[in-house]
Amino acid sequence: MSAHVSLAWLQLLHERLRLVAATAGIAFAVVLMLMQSGFKDALLNSAGLHYSRMSCDLALVSARYEFLLNLQGFPERRLYQSFAVDGVASVEPVYLAQAAWKSPWTRRERTVLLVGFNPRPGYFDLDPRQDPITKLRLGENVLFDSRSRPEFGPVASEIQNGHRVTTEISGRRVDVAGVFSIGTSFGVDGTVLMSDRNFFRIVPYRKRDVVNVGLVKLKPGFDPAEVRARLAQALPNDVKVLTHDGLVQLERRYWNASTPIGFVFQLSVLMGFVVGAIIVYQILYSDVTDHLSEYATLKAMGYRDRFLFSVVIQESIILSFFGFFPGLAVALVLYRIAAGATHLPMEMTLSRGVVVYFMTVAMCMLAGALAMRKLRKADPAEIF
Repeated sequence: MSAHVSLAWLQLLHERLRLVAATAGIAFAVVLMLMQSGFKDALLNSAGLHYSRMSCDLALVSARYEFLLNLQGFPERRLYQSFAVDGVASVEPVYLAQAAWKSPWTRRERTVLLVGFNPRPGYFDLDPRQDPITKLRLGENVLFDSRSRPEFGPVASEIQNGHRVTTEISGRRVDVAGVFSIGTSFGVDGTVLMSDRNFFRIVPYRKRDVVNVGLVKLKPGFDPAEVRARLAQALPNDVKVLTHDGLVQLERRYWNASTPIGFVFQLSVLMGFVVGAIIVYQILYSDVTDHLSEYATLKAMGYRDRFLFSVVIQESIILSFFGFFPGLAVALVLYRIAAGATHLPMEMTLSRGVVVYFMTVAMCMLAGALAMRKLRKADPAEIF
């Protein structure tokens, strides 16, 4: 261990209560940054959840499309016009709406997202072992998202226990024939899949020839990007042609750039950085002030400012290490609690942990650099 590292370590240990206070302050800042960045990523990941479970190579949406719940549509004939482009194998219209779900237990109503389509396999990535899509062809059957908000009632547990669940959506009777798993988002609390026939029975005001999302599958060997370009030229400008990934990213960009939510989370991360820097600065400034005479003695002995500055920087790096890991441990617990309470995809990732760690190091080094100004003014002749 080098001399300046030993000196930095000994100075931190000399005031153990101050070390504990600094560690707690940095841990608080780390928790704040990890939670806000986690909520932001959960927002973006959940924004594309429904589209990510749709199986297609290309997708058609209205030229006025903004986000999932905007419910803009385009003429259904655009899907069939796409067959004129070489490479298109099949198309599937998807209809979206919001309606009132009545809980069979409390009789309270809550808004749910309805997804209607022709119930044939291959267009929704659900559990292939149970093949729940085929159940939608019978009667008034629907599928319920098992990861919906708990306010909808214990639908999933009742189905898994073999009990029949019958309720109403917009005053129309439906039978829950099975469950699937997608999850919630900042705009969707619950999701129900159904056949297109049931969809128009529940929302009769919707026109069948107006589609919300068109799923397009290509023949083997065709490049989605090339077919997308040709399809965009062939179709009128009232539709937008996207790759599957482009559709997911379009939804995420809306929530990140077109709403204040993304900015708020980014600002919160910055505030956590500033709060942590202030806390570390106060700790290091107090440490430098209390040991100013010792630093002045070292300067009188011939040590240059560079050596003394390195001691303060070493203290800041040690503090960042001590503060980050307790903050990470607390954040992991809070992630699990938040995921259970909100049903959002709150998961700690390695990249996020690394980014926040380096932000913590930068935060502490910035505070150390500011505290060094006191050392620069330490004149042995004036102090003694």
